[in-house]
Amino acid sequence: MLALTASSTLELLQYSPPGWGANLLRGLMNSVLIALGAFGLGAVIGVGGAYGKLYGGPVLRDLLAIYTTVVRAVPELVLILILYYAVTDAVNQILLGLGQDRIQISGFAAGIAVLGIVQGAYATEVIRGAILSVPGGQVEAARAMGMPAGLLARRITLPLMLSAALPGLANLWLIATKDTALLAVVGFGELTQETRQAAGATKAYFTFFMAAGGLYLALSISSGWLFARAERWARRGQPELRG
Repeated sequence: MLALTASSTLELLQYSPPGWGANLLRGLMNSVLIALGAFGLGAVIGVGGAYGKLYGGPVLRDLLAIYTTVVRAVPELVLILILYYAVTDAVNQILLGLGQDRIQISGFAAGIAVLGIVQGAYATEVIRGAILSVPGGQVEAARAMGMPAGLLARRITLPLMLSAALPGLANLWLIATKDTALLAVVGFGELTQETRQAAGATKAYFTFFMAAGGLYLALSISSGWLFARAERWARRGQPELRG
């Protein structure tokens, strides 16, 4: 009986039909691509937001404070629904008023945009704290030599703050990989949506959701290993931290 159960489970998870393995792997790839896009967009927003909060004018700092506060307060699921349905409808009403055709925002684009905006709010605070950890003497020495602001950021601030920012950014990456599951509400075929379809078609809910959990776990473990290597590289030449 046990052998029969194991055999049927392997048949359900095999790559080719009647197995659903190809669907799960396709969903995993879509999840990784969305997470990469959202994480990259969030990092760009985070760097700009951190510099704006630290060195921008009062108006810019206030706007960024509103952005980070509101985005971190509103659940990602609500933001996805707002962009995918409400914003799309508003844009289409404007386009129809101008005599243009309607558009439809894809789940992939909506996922990257919404999760990227959310990632950006958190990354702003992570990177801001990391920049503040850079020794002030380094920055003052560069300024005394007449180094322009852009060169100062590229040569001094960003390299030195990277080691302090990476642990927080690693957490944001893991959050991004898990938040892709929220895109199932708009029907995008990421890992959770593919798992739901496979489980619903076969009624093997335990098998497929355990398989999905294993894939998410494997992604998290491999991501943690890569970020640990990146952190060791960023800390080269610095005193080793023990704890």
